[in-house]
Amino acid sequence: MSSHCPDSERVESASSPTNWTSISKHVLNSYVEANNALLAAMGVSPSSSDGSRSESASTTATDSVDGVAFGDEAWLMERSTDEYDELGVGDYVRFSKPIADADVTAFSRISGDTNRLHLEPGFAEDTRFSGRIAHGALVAGTISAALARFPGTTVYLSQDLEFTGPVEIGETVSASCEIVESLGGGRYRLHTQVVSGDGDTVIDGEAVIILSDPAGEY
Repeated sequence: MSSHCPDSERVESASSPTNWTSISKHVLNSYVEANNALLAAMGVSPSSSDGSRSESASTTATDSVDGVAFGDEAWLMERSTDEYDELGVGDYVRFSKPIADADVTAFSRISGDTNRLHLEPGFAEDTRFSGRIAHGALVAGTISAALARFPGTTVYLSQDLEFTGPVEIGETVSASCEIVESLGGGRYRLHTQVVSGDGDTVIDGEAVIILSDPAGEY
């Protein structure tokens, strides 16, 4: 089945990020958020400050998408077909999520990219962006998240990216991946794009992936 990816819808931005007042507070928050993100990735609710388990309202099972381990109530997914055997040129997946302050601090800690532009409000306000922005690589990760939601098992082979605009922290972005060519052997070339909550393109590019039948072998 083939269909064309619709224009990305505008999504309301999430609430404004929390501003830190000192470097020491930032380091503590980065450590806590990174650990919480790791726990969430394993499907475990992070502990609260008093040592008890907090409720994990946002992390939910994702039974409808075989290629992912879990989902979140703030994440949205749309795809043109649910059937692997029907995939073809024109089919697409779109994935949307807010780029939260916790995502930015966790990514900084995990990747080691502690550029002050992403972390320190006072420093970032004096730059061309007039405030903190999300890491480009973090935003580009939503493309990978979209690819994982194609029917079947997805393996990245290559990705070309052009960063065309910043993403403010707290903003919701939508990544779309549309098949533009079948290369044979389960390999596909795709147009990949990320748009901001205002509908502006912030990342544009092209990917090559392998899509294999979930019932078969890689």
